[in-house]
Amino acid sequence: MQEIIKIFHFSIDRSFFGAYHNGCKKCIGKKVEKVMQPREGQVRIPSGCAISGMFSKEGKRMDGSSIIKSIATMHDRSNGLGGGFAGYGIYPEYKDYYAFHIFYDHKAAKLACEEFLEEHFDIINLSKIPTQKHPRITDEPLIWRYFVTPLHTKLKESQLDEKEFVVRSVIKVNTKIDGAYVFSSGKDMGVFKAVGYPEDVGEFYRLDEYSGYCWTAHGRYPTNTPGWWGGAHPFAMLDTSIVHNGEISSYDANRRYIEMFGYKCTLLTDTEVITYMIDYLGRRQGLSYEETANVIAAPFWSTIEGMPPEKGAKFTYLRNAFSSMLITGPFSILLGFEGGMMALNDRLKLRSMVVAEKGGMVYVASEECAVRTVCPEPDKIWAPRGGEPVIVTLNNRHGQNECSKESA
Repeated sequence: MQEIIKIFHFSIDRSFFGAYHNGCKKCIGKKVEKVMQPREGQVRIPSGCAISGMFSKEGKRMDGSSIIKSIATMHDRSNGLGGGFAGYGIYPEYKDYYAFHIFYDHKAAKLACEEFLEEHFDIINLSKIPTQKHPRITDEPLIWRYFVTPLHTKLKESQLDEKEFVVRSVIKVNTKIDGAYVFSSGKDMGVFKAVGYPEDVGEFYRLDEYSGYCWTAHGRYPTNTPGWWGGAHPFAMLDTSIVHNGEISSYDANRRYIEMFGYKCTLLTDTEVITYMIDYLGRRQGLSYEETANVIAAPFWSTIEGMPPEKGAKFTYLRNAFSSMLITGPFSILLGFEGGMMALNDRLKLRSMVVAEKGGMVYVASEECAVRTVCPEPDKIWAPRGGEPVIVTLNNRHGQNECSKESA
């Protein structure tokens, strides 16, 4: 019998396995057996990342071709181990229903998950998410989409509000049903991600066929984890989605704290923790996005001491009340939410990020070139200071008509 050599399989050409295995004399003439790709937390890979976003304050819907072009400009900031996009306003015909995007490793997982969904939700529509074959996107799982609303009887029995019911259902699927992973669960929005370079991922999901008022994108160069479809960015919970460049040193403290409130961090990545913290602070604690930014990227105590008394008292309260949610270490994030987008750096600005405006459009990216490739002559372009959130909302949302910048 031929000797079987088990190897880790990565679904990109330039993998660390390819660099060391191709042409290895030990393996010539021997059978090579592919085993399951390593998951999050099983291996460490050195780092880097790219983020990009665009937002129409007038609510003008744009197809996905421009965001693909923007993130492709930063190709060398990724290594093919993950790419993804989030689009808002892309499901107008189903805008009142939660859009669940789900990965399945096998058909048994799909059957188990659909049984759970049928018990707890009214399924309005279900289908495979449209994709097209791409030479650099391989080993894809089963990818399905469900438009759902909670069953009234189940919601009443749970004694939860609708959003909390959905969150707990998503967490239950992701922790209890082996081989199923809900990676998007908001209304009138959707996340699309995979193992691959982001421009290839965009083509794979046919994003030029979707139109939305907001797009965010991420090119992954993992810091601590291997490339797995569920581990690519964006991470999302309800309508909140996060793309992130950096590596937070407070991960374990943040993770332990947020899991006290029912969240389960199944993927061992810092971006997942950031997503859950922002959901908790905004949805469950009622903080504004400015206040949320002032918690996770809180100013130093020395800065607070120099503030006017009323402002200093507010910042002191936020730091004391949510001290375990302070994020330390380098990061730049783009947060998408219903009707808006927020860009935020760590308080020392250890990761690059620029913002630009042109007419009713706002652009954010890790590098200026990614902005100028889709907006060659912006009206204004700047690099926000560390800890300074840049928040933009639709013109008819909260009466806000332009970028809001609040210095921390």
